[in-house]
Amino acid sequence: MATESMTTAAPGRYAAINRLSMYYEIHGTGRPLVLLHGALTTIEGSFGRVLPSLAATRQVIAVEQQGHGRTADIDRPLTYEGMGRDTAELLRHLGVENADVFGYSMGAAIALEVAVRHPDLVRRLVLASPAYTREGLYPEMFEGIETLTPEAFAGTPLLEEYTRTAPNPEDWPVLIEKVKQLDREFQGWTADEIQSIRAPTLIIIGDSDIVRPEHAVEIFQLLGGGGAGDLTGLPRSRLAVLPGTTHITLIDRTDWLLSMTREFLDAPALGR
Repeated sequence: MATESMTTAAPGRYAAINRLSMYYEIHGTGRPLVLLHGALTTIEGSFGRVLPSLAATRQVIAVEQQGHGRTADIDRPLTYEGMGRDTAELLRHLGVENADVFGYSMGAAIALEVAVRHPDLVRRLVLASPAYTREGLYPEMFEGIETLTPEAFAGTPLLEEYTRTAPNPEDWPVLIEKVKQLDREFQGWTADEIQSIRAPTLIIIGDSDIVRPEHAVEIFQLLGGGGAGDLTGLPRSRLAVLPGTTHITLIDRTDWLLSMTREFLDAPALGR
């Protein structure tokens, strides 16, 4: 649980973490819940619609990763290993011994990294649009990333948000190139590493996501899902496929996300 100093902290602070001046916010009180945003966005961009409701019953710790939002970039590539290590170090810096973690897109991959490398920190996981291998994503996604240019985002909410929050708005082209490299070099984790995660997990994808639905089922099975629950009991992990939902619109399905996330996080000890 969090230290006493955290329960009275105001939103919007910085911590010196692995050469970063890492921005984070704390909202509410109760059991810690860590929010990990998607690529090229911020706390508000990924979680602005759900954060107030989540913070009504728990202590929400929302983090902005290297080069994103209010966390300035430094001279190192973006990697899931690095961002996972930064996140784990921030939690330890804040005195968090164990937390629930909700990651969206890139944040879901960071959450996987934290759960694999720092399992003591994770109580339960919510993974929105997760992939643990390249093959879990449609190849068109990687093809599209390669053609992205900084100018392609002119007039978009992503660039407007970055310009408004970033310490160095002129670094936008650098962030685009680093995210492209992150996706280009993404290899993921082994099935054994995913299977080693003991934290109960809620997996959420859209039915028209960039994540293949069969891949989400595979993650679910690796994390204990599958089988006839009436005969064997419910597993410790859950799978939700949101109808009529793309990768981008998933995070806007506020009513669905809140209802299933809160019920999952508050449920008593989960099954096998």
